[in-house]
Amino acid sequence: MPRISRLLVANRGEIARRIFRTCREMGIGTVAVYAEPDRHSPFVREADIAIALDGTTSAETYLNIFKVVSAARRAGADAIHPGYGFLSENAEFARAVIDAGLTWVGPHIEAIAAMGDKLTAKRRLALAGVPMLPSVDCTGLSASELAAKAIEIGYPVLVKASGGGGGRGMRVVKDEAGLTSAVTGAKREAKSAFGNDTVFLERYLELSRHVEVQVFGDKHGNVAHCFERECSIQRRHQKIIEEAPSPAVDPDLRRRMGEAAVAAAFAIGYDNAGTVEFLLDEPGTFYFLEMNTRLQVEHPVTEAITGLDLVREQIRVAEGHELSFTQEELRINGHAIEARLYAEDPEKNFFPVSGRVERFEPDPRTTIRVDSGVESGSEVSIYFDPMLAKLIAHGPTREEAALRLAGAMERLRVPGVTTNRDFLANTLHHPGFLAGDTTTAFIETHAPARRRVVPPQELAFALLAAALHGAEKRKAVQKVLTTLPSGWRNNRSAPETVSYEFQGETIAVGYAAERDGRLRCSVGETAHLVRKVELAGEHVTLEVDEVARTGVVTREGDRVWVQTSAGEVSLRELPRFPEATLQTLAGGYTAPMPGKVISVHVATGKAVKAGDLLLILEAMKMEHRITAAADGRVAELRVAEGAQVEAGQVLLVMEGG
Repeated sequence: MPRISRLLVANRGEIARRIFRTCREMGIGTVAVYAEPDRHSPFVREADIAIALDGTTSAETYLNIFKVVSAARRAGADAIHPGYGFLSENAEFARAVIDAGLTWVGPHIEAIAAMGDKLTAKRRLALAGVPMLPSVDCTGLSASELAAKAIEIGYPVLVKASGGGGGRGMRVVKDEAGLTSAVTGAKREAKSAFGNDTVFLERYLELSRHVEVQVFGDKHGNVAHCFERECSIQRRHQKIIEEAPSPAVDPDLRRRMGEAAVAAAFAIGYDNAGTVEFLLDEPGTFYFLEMNTRLQVEHPVTEAITGLDLVREQIRVAEGHELSFTQEELRINGHAIEARLYAEDPEKNFFPVSGRVERFEPDPRTTIRVDSGVESGSEVSIYFDPMLAKLIAHGPTREEAALRLAGAMERLRVPGVTTNRDFLANTLHHPGFLAGDTTTAFIETHAPARRRVVPPQELAFALLAAALHGAEKRKAVQKVLTTLPSGWRNNRSAPETVSYEFQGETIAVGYAAERDGRLRCSVGETAHLVRKVELAGEHVTLEVDEVARTGVVTREGDRVWVQTSAGEVSLRELPRFPEATLQTLAGGYTAPMPGKVISVHVATGKAVKAGDLLLILEAMKMEHRITAAADGRVAELRVAEGAQVEAGQVLLVMEGG
């Protein structure tokens, strides 16, 4: 029976830190591997040993089997845990680990290979009695044959990559007009992401729920399920909020889904942590979606309701131990919800962004679990997935868990890079979510606000806090803020004025001391009276119009963020005097972020209509379609297929039609 003494995690970010945490508790040494953009990341520092993989991109580093296995040998590791993503479901990698004499913390190679191809998995598990949606392999089919198969399945259909996941290589097609281009795009994306361009068509359930069952097997023939998780809240077919148990699953359905998941695991002799994913339709009928032969991002919600440490179970099973629990011993304790914090802009269709996390500070007063890949000062790279952290709340009821998590989101201090934090809080507060109406079409159906609506009183506080904090930073506040309560001057001072931009609006803030020691202030056209001012570093307490609030101010250049218990207010301080500005290029289309041009669909002189596809840019593991904003003609094409571009670089220039 192999005993693991030093474990290498072939991954990065929060999952590496999560696995290291359990290793420390078990007395197991840890090894990190890292790409150059991750050199200063927390997971690298937290490992006992860290080895550079000599490269920048995923392909050069975390996806390079030879480099990862060589790093394990150099570090004296005797086991490798793949985490999720990257090589975690790669049978070739598992074989290389085992051939190197190392312990593989995952299921056996044959199970990975069988489930790694979705088409193969569907065929094999159908024989075990697991219910399936109708589907067809697109390989070798002509356009007319594809159209005929889609009609046979029934629109809408989903084009899916057979060899990957994470929403990549996936397109929803509602009619024949978009079928060929969707298949072509999915094949291209699948080839880029997974090295396999096999795609298939599957019936698309528009009002379904995404419900998955955590299974666990050992090398002694024991298999159990750890109940279900619902992962229906998604954008771009990627999960952002997960919960356990599902609000749509009653005890009978839970039993039936659990039995189907265990049957799937038995069918392939499964022997570690895995997840059997199902689509659940309105009448309560469920269909197999895929099986993930690894630990899932959302595993913490299962840990919360069962009390298990799933990483510990993975390591013990890899060492040859039996499961530490039986099916009969497991019970559901309360409700848990997880939200994934991403560096992305919800108002721009959740477009991923890069940048610097100025602060990352969860409110210590909130009783939630935070699995984070970043810390204050971390850089969000363009080379990897932009997930920053996962926040997990556990409560006696679903509503309490949701509201606890929403409150923790609102109090989380994460200024700097744009995130989906406010959108997540809005979703958790939404009546539809609290009612359990969580289908995969939740975002489209209920349209939770993409950004937070800031009440006027809170906005006034934030603007005054920013202005007075800025005055303190400039030391100009010394003639104004000296005795309220600890030293305001009792004579009038000249009024000070500063202007801020908030959500596209310019707002002037004025303040001056009165003879009675109070501050007479204005925010825009509204007057306010400030009786109390306390400034302590970044912390600001003001009593504005007899209402006291406390906030934390973060400044970086002309950007100012004010964090309160209700959320964050993002401001830009405007210069007191006009500044020279760069002239923009009329008709220019620029790159929204650094990336690679993977296809160009126009040429110089070509006439286009509004909405026409101009080119496709690949960045942060996604394809971004650049489309025409209006009718016109391509006056100048400045990039070619394969070109690497920087953020803001002009891609092409349009002129009126």
